[in-house]
Amino acid sequence: MPRYLTKSKFKLAMECPTKLFYTDKQQYANQQINDSFLKALADGGFQVGALARCYFPDGIVIETPNDETAVEVTKLYLSEENITLFEAGFRFGTFLIRADVVEKIGNVLKLYEVKAKSCDFETEAGMLNQNGTISSNWKPYVEDVAFQKYVIRGEYPEFEVSAHLMLTDKTAACPTDGLNQKFRLVRDGSRRRVEVSPALGTADLDPWMLRSINVDNTCEKVYATEISGLTFEGAINAWAQNYNNDQKIISAPSSVCKECEFRLADGHEPNGELSGYRECWSSSLGWDDADFAVPTVLDIWDCRSKDKLIAANKIKQTDISIEDIKPKPDGKPGFSRTERQWLQVSKVQASDASPEILHHEIETEMAKWNYPLHFIDFETSAPVLPFQAGRKPYEGIAFQFSHHTVDEDGTVRHQGEYLNAEPGAFPNYDFVRALKSELENDIGTIFRYHSHENTYLNFVHNQLQRDPGVEDKDELCAFLRTITHSTEKAEEEWCGPRDMVDLYELVKRYHYDPATNGSISLKFVLPAILNSSVFLQERYSQPRYGGSGDIESKNFQDQAWIQRDANGKVRDPYTLLPPLFTDEDPHDYAAVIEMDKIKDGGAAMTAYCKLQFEDVPNEARAAMSLALRKYCELDTLAMVMIYESWKAVI
Repeated sequence: MPRYLTKSKFKLAMECPTKLFYTDKQQYANQQINDSFLKALADGGFQVGALARCYFPDGIVIETPNDETAVEVTKLYLSEENITLFEAGFRFGTFLIRADVVEKIGNVLKLYEVKAKSCDFETEAGMLNQNGTISSNWKPYVEDVAFQKYVIRGEYPEFEVSAHLMLTDKTAACPTDGLNQKFRLVRDGSRRRVEVSPALGTADLDPWMLRSINVDNTCEKVYATEISGLTFEGAINAWAQNYNNDQKIISAPSSVCKECEFRLADGHEPNGELSGYRECWSSSLGWDDADFAVPTVLDIWDCRSKDKLIAANKIKQTDISIEDIKPKPDGKPGFSRTERQWLQVSKVQASDASPEILHHEIETEMAKWNYPLHFIDFETSAPVLPFQAGRKPYEGIAFQFSHHTVDEDGTVRHQGEYLNAEPGAFPNYDFVRALKSELENDIGTIFRYHSHENTYLNFVHNQLQRDPGVEDKDELCAFLRTITHSTEKAEEEWCGPRDMVDLYELVKRYHYDPATNGSISLKFVLPAILNSSVFLQERYSQPRYGGSGDIESKNFQDQAWIQRDANGKVRDPYTLLPPLFTDEDPHDYAAVIEMDKIKDGGAAMTAYCKLQFEDVPNEARAAMSLALRKYCELDTLAMVMIYESWKAVI
């Protein structure tokens, strides 16, 4: 049977044509088997696709999962003068696609590729840079639809084919309450599909939440683009031929390899799986096991010259010299970007696994802080299809926070929390009211981790300013301005007297642990600090967190956070969290996405969206809510632990 270059295979080849050899082969590890699905779930791609069909009420779905059959059925339908098809099949040579929407009007075929990406412009000019080239933000989307247009035009040269991107309209206000929940993901055997509620009516579809942009001229720019020394047509034909013949296309190592999915997960044994990434680098560089044991340039934090270093054959961090990094101060306390990079490389070269902590600088920062210290973390969502009438696509929702405090004597408390997962509720203003009641009783220093909390409070501040129906909006806005600073695009500038301190920035400037492999993510920093801090190991090795323990918790009972694996290494605390989904409801996201724990913000957002469905059983709702609370509580406890580890050594 021929192996066709499909839409997904084309996209893969655009990233790296070598991936065509590894894809769909069970012997090769693939870290993104579910990632495209998870992304579509998170950004609403499935829902947007189903909504788009509702705008073509006479459209016919070509149901068959067999692509060859779909091609033949499509051919029969296209003999009609006018017709609209969903999932139409097109085959040209060794190319085969299933199109989201195809509308035939006489001799014209209109192709619509539906994307959850939002726009606020009306023509394809909004996708271009000032010099007329395609913006990097839009390039993958235009390339996708250009490939489809090429295939359709190749199979049906007698038709005039026009290409359109159907995008979410960020200026459109949702016409009704509960629109999001009228499109729900369900399992149908091994397939996933969106079930449209029979309650969906004409009021839900006016005004349109999607906008169609003709991209014919932009497609021509894609066709004129050179790809690895070949024309667009030459490149895709070469990819199709090699894929059909199952022949590997050799690609030189580059910075793109950093995101290669065909590699074993960090810390996982091979278990019989092969690593495409390792195979590529072995054949290109002649590497063996010893070579792969050395960190590479791909691992250097925020390195913007990876390709330049690789081209100079400086791939291992042991090959890099100080002249390659050129570390220099930036006039601020602590490590500059280049100094942190060289610290990372130099520790690898010295086989030094010890953390580097700038005690004096941290002590100087601590002298500025007021007790009690407050550590806060938010969980948020930005549904593409809003939950409430009047809201716009991707309008932010702050549905949860956790709040820990630390007194001057070292007493730690999980002071408070907020979670509103009530179906159809708009939580933002109650969220701020609850946060205000938590933080307004003293002048203690407030901590966040990275910019997310400040950005979201700015967003809610703007929502309040525009909303005339909130009686206490002036009071709430005044509070928000005391604990935040304005973002770059704000109409007015401010910096509050209790502007939150970014713990992420402090870690970046004053603390480097080789165990993080350069990352500053809380999910990497916490396990590293737990493995290096004797104080934390002694403090949290006993079941003293929550319950009868001496550290107050809202959600945990007698929890010991220091638990070790078979090698004696402290386990990542996030792996100790309870299962998220326990029911086997056909709408259960766990059964669909094989996710049973909340380990990151994306999973928390997914859980919140599920809780918006009114028919989630009470038992499952309670279990998911507790899992959300525990996850968010661990985030603020992680921040406390970073502080405690510093306090113990200065």
